[in-house]
Amino acid sequence: MTVKLEDRPIEKVREETIDKLIVNYSHGVISAEAFERRLDQASESNDHQEIVALVEDLPMEADSNYDTYKEKQFTPHYRSGNDDTHQKITTILSNTEKSGQWVVPKRISIVGVLGSTKLDFSDAIFQSQNVIIDVKDALCSIEILVPENVNVVTSVTNILSNTEHHAPNMANRQAPVITIEGWSVLGSIEVKLKTTMKEKFMAFANSIKESFSGKDLY
Repeated sequence: MTVKLEDRPIEKVREETIDKLIVNYSHGVISAEAFERRLDQASESNDHQEIVALVEDLPMEADSNYDTYKEKQFTPHYRSGNDDTHQKITTILSNTEKSGQWVVPKRISIVGVLGSTKLDFSDAIFQSQNVIIDVKDALCSIEILVPENVNVVTSVTNILSNTEHHAPNMANRQAPVITIEGWSVLGSIEVKLKTTMKEKFMAFANSIKESFSGKDLY
């Protein structure tokens, strides 16, 4: 028995619609302008029928090969390792940055005085689902960049400081969870997405389209 459309989880309906948009755009069925416009509408609407209507005229469906390729692109990188690893970052009158495919330990301690620290988790390789970042910050700025498939929890004591958390926690329960704790004096801590969901979907769709070249990428 088919579940009525309005009784289905709206995020699942939205995901299926976006998948169908990506498949049809990557195969040249709709233009880049139409894809971006419909993607915006699918992301913003909270009406089941309105979302589904965005792809009613599109002939191609996402298949299991597409699902496998998508999972590789959107799933966080995990590898087995020593969960007891502990990395210390000390930034005094200097700058520290970690980005690319760096291996994330289970615990990171940041001590910063009159400096800046930037941790980019966009392509990072996680060894544990739960990561603790312990902050001791005085007159220092700390920037945390995360992809949409990583959740972040902040629990920082601010003393004449500012903590901003702009990354929505919308990853699934298997996703890594980064917990930021500690204290900050006359400093700043900012957590934000490296790219928005729209930018991520656009880049994913374009990667398929550019690699298509007359035959299926996947």
